[in-house]
Amino acid sequence: MVQKRNPPASRGRPPAKKAGPLPAAASSATAKAEPKRRGRPRAYQPEVALARALDVFWKEGFAGTSLDDLSAATGMNRPSLYGAFGDKRELYIKSYEAYRDRARLRMGEAFAAELPMREMLERIYSIALDMYLSGKDGPRGCFTVMTAASEAVLDPAIRDLVTTGLVETDRFFGRIFKRAQERGELAASANTQVLAQLASATLHTIAVRARAQVPRAQLEGIVKGALDVICGGKT
Repeated sequence: MVQKRNPPASRGRPPAKKAGPLPAAASSATAKAEPKRRGRPRAYQPEVALARALDVFWKEGFAGTSLDDLSAATGMNRPSLYGAFGDKRELYIKSYEAYRDRARLRMGEAFAAELPMREMLERIYSIALDMYLSGKDGPRGCFTVMTAASEAVLDPAIRDLVTTGLVETDRFFGRIFKRAQERGELAASANTQVLAQLASATLHTIAVRARAQVPRAQLEGIVKGALDVICGGKT
């Protein structure tokens, strides 16, 4: 008769004990120790992303800019772009508004300087040339003249923005010439509205020429000639 042998006990390892439930106090302490989960933080800065989108639209225009271009520039994928700014058209409009806000701020600083008329105009055109000749890939001109004016043909909302911007520019120059009249720098008979439109037209022509990579020295020569006419040849 063969006797059954018991299986050998495992060496060096005591039998595992089943873990029982944690005491209520320990469970409560563990729960308190775990940090609360917060909402997912934004992986982008809206102002930075908008500035980068503006750079792309400024260079390529609306039609020439793809969503892939915008994603690459902002570092945001398409769903994130849609969630933050809407579709491409909405992002373009927001970019244009940001451009206008930037230009309005710079020009407002020049107007607040209380300079003589000619000196103030020279400063304004210098600021404009700084903007028109900017761009890491070359001069970009004026956003309004070079890109938004083209889109205004078919898009009423962009057309309103362009028209409003042109009117604001005329009024801005008109305020300069009105103040110059009050100071005696311009004749009382001078038509400040016409002078304002000429000053605005000078901005437009140097914007187009800047985009065509005309050297700054030549653009400054155009400005000087225009100011000789607008200011009556005064220096």
